[in-house]
Amino acid sequence: MTQREAMEYDVVIVGAGPAGLAAAIRLKQLSSERGHDVSVCVIEKGSEVGAHILSGAVMDPRALNELFPNWRELNAPLNAPVSEDRFLLLTEKSSFRVPNFLLPHCFQNHGNYVISLGNVCRWLGQQAEALGVEIFPGFAAAEVLYNDDGGVKGAATGNMGVGKDGKPTDAYQPGMELHAQYTFFAEGCRGHLGKQLQERFRLRDGADPQVYGIGLKELWEIKPEKHQLGLVLHTAGWPLEADTYGGSFLYHMENNLVAIGYVVGLAYTNPYLSPYEEFQRYKTHPAIKPFLEGGKRVAYGARAISAGGLQSLPKLTFPGGCLIGDDAGFLNASRIKGSHCAIKSGMLAAESAFEALKAGRAGDDLATYPASFKQSWLYDELYRARNFKPWMSKGLYTGSLMFGIDQVLLRGRAPWTLRHRHADNETLRQKTEVKPIDYPKPDGVITFDRLSSVFVSGTNHEENQPVHLTLKDASVPVNVNLELYDAPEQRYCPAGVYEIVRDPNGANPRLQINAQNCVHCKTCDIKDPTQNIVWVVPEGGGGPNYPNM
Repeated sequence: MTQREAMEYDVVIVGAGPAGLAAAIRLKQLSSERGHDVSVCVIEKGSEVGAHILSGAVMDPRALNELFPNWRELNAPLNAPVSEDRFLLLTEKSSFRVPNFLLPHCFQNHGNYVISLGNVCRWLGQQAEALGVEIFPGFAAAEVLYNDDGGVKGAATGNMGVGKDGKPTDAYQPGMELHAQYTFFAEGCRGHLGKQLQERFRLRDGADPQVYGIGLKELWEIKPEKHQLGLVLHTAGWPLEADTYGGSFLYHMENNLVAIGYVVGLAYTNPYLSPYEEFQRYKTHPAIKPFLEGGKRVAYGARAISAGGLQSLPKLTFPGGCLIGDDAGFLNASRIKGSHCAIKSGMLAAESAFEALKAGRAGDDLATYPASFKQSWLYDELYRARNFKPWMSKGLYTGSLMFGIDQVLLRGRAPWTLRHRHADNETLRQKTEVKPIDYPKPDGVITFDRLSSVFVSGTNHEENQPVHLTLKDASVPVNVNLELYDAPEQRYCPAGVYEIVRDPNGANPRLQINAQNCVHCKTCDIKDPTQNIVWVVPEGGGGPNYPNM
């Protein structure tokens, strides 16, 4: 194999999401303000900045106000102020609107904006480049680089042009090494390298297990007479059973677009549950379907989200770097928001690294980053929300009542912190203990099958490359997953990646992995019962190409 070239920077940032870009911008702002030059590079596995960004999204502008007080003059794409909040409890045929005065503060969105987070990241990328940040999209960070003393010294991008057999093709290009005084990991939820760092440096010691949801989303262009700019609609209840955490969002953006989506907590117990099918079912509800009738679906995607909150945060730092954004788990599940948390965490890490670099330090532990987080409004916000997910894991009705008491009567200052006891892969019951779920067939108008959905996600991978969904033990999918759980990977994957195929006579079941379909949601890496599936980065530039998501 050819020797890899190396490039040197003060700070290398893995991932051009809101956390990574905010960190890069803040470093360059401080560099300019304090007259101390800092070189910053951002690498991004998507084909462009924003290609892999998927979020609801309603944005609290608090962190953006701090990063760019003049964001309006800079034409940031926050064009749809929230005009109305509605929260519905759904039964199969009807709905009940919760009066707004009964909604906890976390469900009220006055002063927030309905956005495309992908477009906000594209804008942040432009601001970063204008400040002198080097951004390299289409390059996936595949490996953490370490110094002789064991500290992090940077990251390496994956080799390009490697065939399915693992051997170089004619198009082979070796990856590039990016060396840094400090490396920030901002890969988003369940980051491939962040996971390795948490294991190597035991960053999760003393933290609760991280718990996750999967968010599925479609973008629809609806009839103008049905559109209400800035309307924010959330629901709980049907189609999920009351003991399964989940809920929906329907956000009215500009240009007659609505973002509609569904979140299912990945601690669900029935292996026959399909988050994708639950989302499709939800769209047929009489309170939801009228918004979509006569409209057209224009995009689809899915992404896991870290929902454990404060008690699930790992140690944030290690020698030579840190975790920021959802790579660490900065998300406020009670508010269904993470972008402001991500931006703030990136800024805090940047301020810590800048002070270290200015003092001539390199490669050590950025201890002032977690210290400043503890003194910030972000810590206070996550502290108040810390009991949301544990309460909601008790079921919709008990959880809603107890969280209402927690937020309305106790203002999030309860003298107790509830714990997360189990990782999501530990919660499935065996197939003999549950009833299969009969999902209706898609109609191709309001509801759709997985493959037509993957098509509108713009997902593409170079065909001749090693499969990036790897198995620790090739016998487990049949001997464990199929035998005990009826192969739940066929249902929890939102993109039809996993299929049990058999011979014409029904014999010889085996797992087929359609890696070309993967939308990089990470659900398989999280929910696989024995943690046998390990998601690794494919060739840079592969995956979804989300517009306006």
